Amino acid sequence: MVGGRTGKSPKSSWWSSLGPGLITGAADDDPSGIATYAQAGAQFGFSLSWTLLITYPMMVVIQEISARVGRTTGRGIAGNLRRHYPAWLLHGIVVLLCAANVLNIGADLGAMAAAARLLLPIPAGLYVAGFGIVCAAGMVFVQYGRYVSILRWLTLSLLAYFGTVFVVHVSWGELLRGLLWPDLRLDRSFWMTVVAIFGTTISPYLFFWQASQEVEDTHVKSERAPLLRKPRQAANALTRIRADTATGMAVSNLVALAILVTTASTLHEHRITDVATAAQAAEALRPIAGSAAFALFALGIVGTGLLSVPVLAGSAAYALGEAWRWPVGLSKRPSRARAFYWTIVATIVLGAAGNVLAFNPLRALVWAAVINGIVAVPVMAMLMLMSTRVAILGQFRIGKRLAVLGWGATALMGVASVLFIAGSVRT
Repeated sequence: MVGGRTGKSPKSSWWSSLGPGLITGAADDDPSGIATYAQAGAQFGFSLSWTLLITYPMMVVIQEISARVGRTTGRGIAGNLRRHYPAWLLHGIVVLLCAANVLNIGADLGAMAAAARLLLPIPAGLYVAGFGIVCAAGMVFVQYGRYVSILRWLTLSLLAYFGTVFVVHVSWGELLRGLLWPDLRLDRSFWMTVVAIFGTTISPYLFFWQASQEVEDTHVKSERAPLLRKPRQAANALTRIRADTATGMAVSNLVALAILVTTASTLHEHRITDVATAAQAAEALRPIAGSAAFALFALGIVGTGLLSVPVLAGSAAYALGEAWRWPVGLSKRPSRARAFYWTIVATIVLGAAGNVLAFNPLRALVWAAVINGIVAVPVMAMLMLMSTRVAILGQFRIGKRLAVLGWGATALMGVASVLFIAGSVRT
C-alpha cells in the first residue's frame, strides 16, 4: 500500500479477475473446433457467420449457470448430481463424458502434432508424446495458482487467429451480410455444418470444468467461500462470474469467427472447399494467403491445444472423482489426491496412445462429437433443474430470465444434437 492505494493498476486488476470463464471460453476453440470452423468457412464462405451470433448467448447462459452452481454449493456438477439425483444417471453421464474427452484429447494431440510438423518436420509421434508430457506434467507438478496463470496467458495464443484476419483480404460487406442477413440453403450438408458448429461450440466438458474451477477458487482464496455458507459474498461473486463468463465466451466466439472469416476469404474464394483437419487448413493457406497467415494459423493450433488438452483431462478427472467421492482438485498435492491425478494422466496417455496405434483422428472426432451430442442435452437439462431448486441453490437459484434463456438453449441444443447424431451415424 502506498498512500492508501494498492499497487495494482485497473488493467492488471481486470486481467487478474478473469479466470474460469476466460479459460473455459478459450479452451472451447480446441484444434477439433478449429477444424469445424475452418471447414465451415471453406465450404460455405461467410454464409454461416450468423451461427456464432446465436451460440454466444447460449454459451453465456449455460456457462454462467455452471459457474453459479459451483460457486454457490462448493461442489462441481458431478458432486451435486451425486447428492440429489439417481446414481445411474450420474454414472452414465460421467462414463460418456470421459469417453468423449479421451477421444477428443487424442484428436487434439494429433492435430497439434500435424500442425507442428508443418513448422518443424520431425516425427509426429515425438510431438504427440512431447505435448502429452507437457500437459500432464504441468497439471501434476505446477502449483495451482501458477498453473491457472499459465492457462490464462495461454489464452493469448488465440490472438494468432485475429492476426490471420489482418493478413488476408476480407470482404467486410459480405461478412456483414452473412452475420445479419444469412443466405440459408436447403441442402443437407449446409445444415449438418450448422449443427456441427453448435455441437463443437457447446460441449459438456466445458460445463464441468468451469463449475469445478469456481469450487477450486473457494479452496485457494481464503476470502472466498460457497455462497450458501457466506451469502454476503453473493453480489460481488455473481457480478464477477457474469463478467468473466461473458468475456470468455466472447473471446471464444470471436476467435471462431476469425477462423471462419480467414478460410472464407482465402480457401473458399479459391474453391478449396474440403478441409478435414485444422492442419490441412493451415497448409492450404500457405500458397494462397502467404507464409505469415500459414504460420499464425499453425501456431494457433498448437497454442490452443496446450490449453484445451488440460481442460479436457481435468474435467474428466473432476467428474469421475466427484462421482466416486475421491479427493479432487488441482489445488491439492498429488499425494493427497492420487486417484484424481492418475485420472488426468490416464486420459492423456490413452488419448496419445490412440495416435500411436494409428487410430483415425477424424473418426475419433466424429465419435467424440456424437457422444458429446448424447451427453450435452441431459447435462444441460440437469443444470437447469439444479439451478432452479431451492434445495440445491437456496436463495441463489436463478431467476425467470436465466431460466427461460437456459431452457431455450437446451431445447435448441436438443434439436441440433439429434440432427448431428442422425447425420453422423448415416455417414
